[in-house]
Amino acid sequence: MSKLPVLRPREVISTLKRAGFYEDHRKGSHVTMRNDDKHCLAVVAVHPGTMPKGTLKSIVRQAKMTVEEFCSFLK
Repeated sequence: MSKLPVLRPREVISTLKRAGFYEDHRKGSHVTMRNDDKHCLAVVAVHPGTMPKGTLKSIVRQAKMTVEEFCSFLK
């Protein structure tokens, strides 16, 4: 299993967009990303600083991706 990178929330959103997700809606500091092909939603909390590893792992799981697959879409 590949190691999770340290990312800011905006970088996570950009990576999900490259993976085929789009911004469905926002509510407060949370952005809901949707992928119609995978029939899934991933909720990203946009707070200052870097994202905790557990939160990033949860987003990757919500996106129905593996860590390796997620990392392949990083710039």
